[in-house]
Amino acid sequence: MKKFFIFYLFAVFAFGQNQYPKDFFRSPLDIPLQLSGNFGELRPNHFHSGFDFKTQKKEGFNVYAVANGYVSRIKISVSGYGKAIYVTHPNGFTTVYGHLQSGYGEIEKWIKKEQYKAKSYEIDVYLKPTDLVVMKSDIIAISGNTGGSDGPHLHFEFRDTQSEKIINPMFFGFDTVIVDDKRPIISSLWVYPLDENAIVNQSKRPFSVNLSLQPDGSYITEKILATGKIGFGITTIDFDNVSWNANGIFKVQTFLNGKTSFKYQFDTFSFDETRFVNALIDYKKYKETGQRVQKLFMTNPYPLSILNSDNHNGTVSLKPDLTQSYRIEVSDYQENTTKINVPIVYSPRIAKVYEEPTNATYLVKAKNDNIFAQENVTVTIPANTFLEDFKMNFEVKNGVLQLHEDSVPAFSNFQITFEDSISSEKEREKMFIGAINDKKINYINTKRFKNSFTIYTKYLGNYKLVKDTVGPKIKMDNTIKGKWISKQNVLQFSISDELSGIKSYDGFLNGKWILLEYESKTNKLIHRFTDGIVAEGKNDLKIVVTDNVGNSAIFETHFFRSQKP
Repeated sequence: MKKFFIFYLFAVFAFGQNQYPKDFFRSPLDIPLQLSGNFGELRPNHFHSGFDFKTQKKEGFNVYAVANGYVSRIKISVSGYGKAIYVTHPNGFTTVYGHLQSGYGEIEKWIKKEQYKAKSYEIDVYLKPTDLVVMKSDIIAISGNTGGSDGPHLHFEFRDTQSEKIINPMFFGFDTVIVDDKRPIISSLWVYPLDENAIVNQSKRPFSVNLSLQPDGSYITEKILATGKIGFGITTIDFDNVSWNANGIFKVQTFLNGKTSFKYQFDTFSFDETRFVNALIDYKKYKETGQRVQKLFMTNPYPLSILNSDNHNGTVSLKPDLTQSYRIEVSDYQENTTKINVPIVYSPRIAKVYEEPTNATYLVKAKNDNIFAQENVTVTIPANTFLEDFKMNFEVKNGVLQLHEDSVPAFSNFQITFEDSISSEKEREKMFIGAINDKKINYINTKRFKNSFTIYTKYLGNYKLVKDTVGPKIKMDNTIKGKWISKQNVLQFSISDELSGIKSYDGFLNGKWILLEYESKTNKLIHRFTDGIVAEGKNDLKIVVTDNVGNSAIFETHFFRSQKP
């Protein structure tokens, strides 16, 4: 770390808008870079906002500041990026480092100071330019596996400091490190009838089309015989030369009769629009099969900045005596491209395969406010929560709200309210609305006013008003009662809650609050003696864990420890 005034020596140096410096930033790691996830990759409910760098299936690597700057934000969470550090640079960009095991040096001291100040493991603090200045190649953190991480890795991203839009790291010179001379792979092509008159190959349902590989590496399909308005979708992945796992593509472009019809390219986007991944993909198919078909059309336009289309929103209309030439091009950042040529011919043949039947009777009008009520449940859906009109199942049976199924994506919250006129006031204090998934009940943050319970959610599905009167469980991994544990570096506990879930956790040594790091993936609480709270000799320990409706559990014991060498 250097004195804060050094930062200002660099502050006068700035790049023009939309210019991305290729040689300004170094790698955040000093091991060979391999991707486990790339920018724009399709994830549940979002586009991936950066690079995930592999760390050889282990934690503990040094994480470096990629350029001069200052630590502008520190966010510690049990989910999301886990332990994350944000560094703002003088050229208008901010870099983010996520899933860290810990900060390093003065940064880790700052983190601990803020956590003890807030008496909370989870913090989100913004720093001044003079608080923690870093220089290029300073170690700022240790790599880890915290938060919503499925394995040890470093999440790394670039943001425009002013707009906070996320930017593809390839623009900053990482394309020279992530070598790629392989074309993207298109594993399937789907065709969609899009209006009531549309028939494709005598089907009114979407179906996959056979692809025939050509000598030049492109594909051609069988003739598409259609009438009415249709659209296409693809499943596609990309590989580079060094990572050896599937990642997302960079650009998709379609051409109708030689003119661009539909295009999206993962340059930069904002967090506000990232949920539109559920509009880009065939959401129903994804929920049913796990397969993400990327739709190359819009039936109703949505504001996704990476996307551009013609006046027909990427759709194709078939009329008599009109043959359409349709081409799809999928490219990675290095412009390796895979093409599909699709001959489309008008055909008046009648359908043999019809739309899927539905028993749903409630019509949701996407552009209108919708209110549905039955028994003690009311569902309020504001206008523009959904992109399209659809028929919805709505039923209250044995206390369970059956609200369609999670096959239609919502893009803003709608409201579910349960009324309870049976339970006592004391019982209501322990109640919440839970989402039922495979017979498991997941807690949803619930607002209560007298006998009325309300949640705001973006998911259709089954919901129930639930009562939780059982407190969490606390178990110490190793019994320490009355023992000398001078060689032990940490206190470790397992905590769990069967219904509403863990809300808070606090620890005390000899009456003083201690920091407990919580890893929700493993249900572990850890206190490190390096925090300096433990006393010489006897120590009284108390752990308090509370669930989301206020049930608490208390664990108490005592132990002995010497800090002398």
